[in-house]
Amino acid sequence: MADEYENVSNTIRGGVFFHEVIQGRDITVVLPPKVTPALSGLPAPSPTFTGRDAHIEELLHALSPREKQQPSRIAVAGLAGVGKTELVVQVAARALREPDWFPGGVLFVDLLGYDPERQLSPERALDGFLHALGISSEHIPGSLQDLQRLYRSVLAALAHEGRRILVVVDNVSSTNQVAPLLPTDGMTAVLVTSRHTLDIGARLHDLNVLDIKASIALLHQALLQARGPADARVQDAPEAAAAIVDLCAGLPLALRIAAALLADTPTRPLASLAQALQTEHSRLDRLHREDRAVRAAFDLSYQCLSDVSARLFRLCPLNAGPDLSTESAAALADMDDDTAEEILQDLHRAHLVEASGSTWGRWRMHDLVRLYATDRLKQESREKQIAARSRLLERYRAMASAASSHLAFDAGRPPSPLITNRETALEWLENERANLVATVTAAHETGAAATAASLAFSLAGFFEQRRYFADWTTVTATALAILQQADDHQSTGRAMVNLGIAQRELRQFDAAVILLQTAADAFTEAGDRRDRAMALDALGVVRREMRQYDESIDTHTEAAAIFQEVKDFRGQARALNNLGSTWGEMHQPSEAIPILRQALSIMRATGDDRREATALANLGAALRKTGQFEQAITLYGEAIICLRDTHNRHGEALALNNRGTALQHVQRFSEAIKDHHQAADIFQKAQDPHRLANALGSLAGAYSGDEQHTTAAEVSAQALKIHRQLVQANSAVNTPELARTLSLAAWVRRNGRHDLATALTMAEESVALYRGLGAETSPFLSAHLRMALELQADILDLLGRHQQDETIRRKGLPPR
Repeated sequence: MADEYENVSNTIRGGVFFHEVIQGRDITVVLPPKVTPALSGLPAPSPTFTGRDAHIEELLHALSPREKQQPSRIAVAGLAGVGKTELVVQVAARALREPDWFPGGVLFVDLLGYDPERQLSPERALDGFLHALGISSEHIPGSLQDLQRLYRSVLAALAHEGRRILVVVDNVSSTNQVAPLLPTDGMTAVLVTSRHTLDIGARLHDLNVLDIKASIALLHQALLQARGPADARVQDAPEAAAAIVDLCAGLPLALRIAAALLADTPTRPLASLAQALQTEHSRLDRLHREDRAVRAAFDLSYQCLSDVSARLFRLCPLNAGPDLSTESAAALADMDDDTAEEILQDLHRAHLVEASGSTWGRWRMHDLVRLYATDRLKQESREKQIAARSRLLERYRAMASAASSHLAFDAGRPPSPLITNRETALEWLENERANLVATVTAAHETGAAATAASLAFSLAGFFEQRRYFADWTTVTATALAILQQADDHQSTGRAMVNLGIAQRELRQFDAAVILLQTAADAFTEAGDRRDRAMALDALGVVRREMRQYDESIDTHTEAAAIFQEVKDFRGQARALNNLGSTWGEMHQPSEAIPILRQALSIMRATGDDRREATALANLGAALRKTGQFEQAITLYGEAIICLRDTHNRHGEALALNNRGTALQHVQRFSEAIKDHHQAADIFQKAQDPHRLANALGSLAGAYSGDEQHTTAAEVSAQALKIHRQLVQANSAVNTPELARTLSLAAWVRRNGRHDLATALTMAEESVALYRGLGAETSPFLSAHLRMALELQADILDLLGRHQQDETIRRKGLPPR
């Protein structure tokens, strides 16, 4: 929208905000008063947990904020299958129940460190943590150094705000893998698990196998959990129970599998299982005792599976992602969903798969089980493996395409019946996001090039809407490489356009320009006029964001003409809307209004309801700039209704904010404040610091108009603080907003006769910034410089410094 950088609002006092990534040496992170990030992801603690009371108490004592020598890092090391993850999950769950220990919640990640194909890099883990902490994708940097710097700063800020977080990093293979994830503020606690003793400056905690008593108790508890109190086999056969736990080597994973084998057959004596385990051990003498215990338990469980269950079990590792839905498992094994669910529940009871997360119908494997299943996959011929993977990939492709059809802005593509509605589409995409990204990035190894390219295009709208710009960049860059290798020039150009838009949203404008210009030139060479127009239209938006207004106008004008030539009237309306928006940003509403009216007319004629709302808001902005405030308010109201109907929350916030500005012009300040509040709530939830900072400026203006001058000054100070930090991240892009916010902050203080000395300093800094930007020779910035100088003169007059005031008015003002 034309006014998306003007006058947005919020009321926040004493609070601070997440904001743009800071790439300087020193970072000051600001947080909202109430952060509601997607923390946790902590697995559910097992109800059958025993033999670790001393460990629990020791770790809880170390984590207690009352502990004077409280360590910030604790590393739990032990054998595979010894129960490290379960221990830290139990500790974390209990620590969270303690008042005031970790009011900020818990972050959990499994680094899959011992699975070379799936292990998470520190970059991926930090990206996930920052998203969980509420940082929007466009403000998450790409380099490891900047990622860890931002992550540590956010954790430190939360701790200082009294919202200390517990970080749990599971399954670490090396110091290098975990080091970037370690907090450094001395207050944020972290629990790390590894099969190795890591040199990470942590209090070391070794976890050994369970003793015989605890092992028998675990076996007994697991049977009671599965079969109820009537199952007394452990009490009735203590010698056989002791033999089983000895053969399981005290490893909880092996013991749980043994219990699952017994639970499956309630009439089976413990002596029978003990004999079977002994037989398997004798076949595995070359392995270490602990390896024998787990492998023997796996073998016995696997041998108890039906042929169809065993086949599904060994096919599961063909999925590149971290978990598997029931429906995806059904596709892998070429069976119906109900049958797949029954088999997966059987595998779950056998501890060969685990329930994944809080959503029913999703499954994952312990890394040791996955390795075992991968080994068993050799029983399937290469042809059958390819066929199974192809079925899974086709499901992902078809479902992603169907979900995309419910999010698409373009007409001519009716919503797919595979998914019922837009909300269901978003839910499916969210649940499968990690799998879909993994499928694309693993395409070169799995031979899924065509599917990867299709997924990249289908996921574009979802990634853009949910602001997963890092994922969008990763997926699209992978698809681009595949398409370039295949010499698919048209799809290569389309991928470049998508990647350019993703880079634009990450405010990497130079990279976006190169991609979009390259795509436009390639489409020209191929004689593809429509796609050239598409690339040019996206390029025009980038040019406008860079304030290269003449280039933006030329680009959108050419795009609109091409769309009209090829009779793509929706594309023409979109380009005209962007063209009118650029004229509006240049404060030339007389140029913008007829263009926006034409765009709106075409959109209504073609039934483009989604974009109609944007055109309404842009037209309202242009009318507002001509003083037609009531008409603008009416148009904004129509836009808001349309945007709500189409679930465009970000667009709704922009329209609400701009209506609030129009309401200020007709002195309906209480209504304006209400609109700005609603807009700011949306921007805050979207973690959009750029617009949130401007929002605070809008609110300050509304409060000033309502003669709430103290509040106006406080809110403008918050806006100024965020803009200064945005400038540290990208001075070229954000300095004009800082200059304008300085003027606004000075203005509200002048209006309230509040702290005029500070107001003068702000006005002087604003003038200096505008002059540094070359405002004297810029038609657009010149008007802003004149207003800043007039404001400076007004404040000087109020301070009684009349000679300086007159000097500015006589000599310092640029021509109108």
